[in-house]
Amino acid sequence: MQVDVLLGLQWGDEGKGKIVDVFCPKYDLIARFQGGPNAGHTLEFDNKKFVLNTIPSGIFNEGTLNLIGNGVVIDPIILKRELDNLKTAGFDPVGKGNLVLARKAHLILPTHQLLDAASESKMGAGKIGSTLKGIGPTYMDKTGRNGLRVGDTTLPDFQERYQKLKEKHLSILSHYGEIPDFSEKEKAFLDAIEFIKSIPHVDSEHLVNQYLKEGKRVLAEGAQGTLLDVDFGSYPFVTSSNTTTAGACTGLGIAPNKIGKVYGIFKAYATRVGGGPFPTELHDETGEKLRQLGHEFGATTGRARRTGWIDIPALKYAIMLNGVTDLIMMKADVLDTFDKIYACTHYKYNGEVIDYMPYEIITHQAEPILEEIDGWKQDLSGITSEQEIPEALKNYISYLEKALEVPITILSVGPDRKQTLALSK
Repeated sequence: MQVDVLLGLQWGDEGKGKIVDVFCPKYDLIARFQGGPNAGHTLEFDNKKFVLNTIPSGIFNEGTLNLIGNGVVIDPIILKRELDNLKTAGFDPVGKGNLVLARKAHLILPTHQLLDAASESKMGAGKIGSTLKGIGPTYMDKTGRNGLRVGDTTLPDFQERYQKLKEKHLSILSHYGEIPDFSEKEKAFLDAIEFIKSIPHVDSEHLVNQYLKEGKRVLAEGAQGTLLDVDFGSYPFVTSSNTTTAGACTGLGIAPNKIGKVYGIFKAYATRVGGGPFPTELHDETGEKLRQLGHEFGATTGRARRTGWIDIPALKYAIMLNGVTDLIMMKADVLDTFDKIYACTHYKYNGEVIDYMPYEIITHQAEPILEEIDGWKQDLSGITSEQEIPEALKNYISYLEKALEVPITILSVGPDRKQTLALSK
């Protein structure tokens, strides 16, 4: 058996959570492999809406085990709140035993969040657009070999380890100015540490590989999007982890030859949160219309997302990096009322016409070359079969498949899990 991977091909917010929820009955294990509570995976079913920040999106299927892998950074306070909210809504992953934590996953401390806020504030107009969840500083401690991990919480000297790292953070913070009072947050953190001891801790690399050895099916769930990858995204306007297929290997402990299908998710248009380049961004009424119709506001932060037309060079780049085998197009229904839609096929850049994302895209503006496409002018939200898809949308799908050289096998026409169509290929 091999591990299938599901990840985003744009700047995040593509709808990964919904598709994991749709797919999970086919899998024995859903494994989140990177990122932290800066993610917001929104799921809707039975007239209910849930937003997951850390917990894998297969959590609502009792027959599926959900793993928060070693590549994830965990805020115990947020994780406890997520689980409390689920329990209130009638779901109890801890009680039912379908959630486990990797011992090697790193912990986000309250002082990580203070460092995040202080650093972002100092950057002024050049700020990255951090969610201020402490993600970056936690990954910095991880790579700096100073971090605390889930497995450390059960060691007899955990308090000493915590105090040592906290004092290091406070020393750094003293250079930024006055240190805010975080005593209440610290108490909540230590209480949450006790809570997460009730969730089984596992050696995730052994768990995942044992599942494969036993012939069980595993799906790796990504967070954020490929264009926010710390190595291959629009650096420094990126997240702090590897959001690509390669991140599934290091974030779960699986060999590259264990990767099976790679499902790449993208919106029928494009969005971005925070700073950084966005060649197809729309600053006009059309951009605002996309924002309102698509409810493009962050599930975690509530921030308004930047909106624009689909970017084919960026998608081709993401497909190449990830080895995508199947494409999934989300939010086609948002474009229902548009007479014309547009796709960026090339960039005008430094006096040239190019079809790839250049290194200097941060400092030199890339002007999109747009191709006009007929809209379908039909409400998609109620269609339930491939045969009901309007001809103009079929043409748009074919257009993208030809440009991207990968089949689109799933089409989403609304937020509910039922509004998902499999396409024959």
